[in-house]
Amino acid sequence: MKEEQVWEAMSPITRYVYELSPSFTMAGYALFFIIFALSALVYYLGFARKLKLWQNVVIYLFLILGCLILTFLAFFLPIAEGLIVAALILIIYRLRRMNDNKHEQKDSTPV
Repeated sequence: MKEEQVWEAMSPITRYVYELSPSFTMAGYALFFIIFALSALVYYLGFARKLKLWQNVVIYLFLILGCLILTFLAFFLPIAEGLIVAALILIIYRLRRMNDNKHEQKDSTPV
């Protein structure tokens, strides 16, 4: 595979990170951090519950391990883009739920 074909096959965010970074090593770390941050945000918005500290540590350690695999997949698959879409959907869901709860509390207050 030629170098030009490899650049064209990369997902857009990955290509952007690699073009902006001074070295491939820094780009890899930056891509890992982006994927971990987005995964942690999606976890927090959609799945997080009140847990003990050691349980959260275990969950985030496994999240880091999973993000290592996702970082390798992110070279040619739109992993970061999918996480952005998932985060946006969960943010919209959370905002609508907060808005509905506010209206329910407003309607249920005695006059």
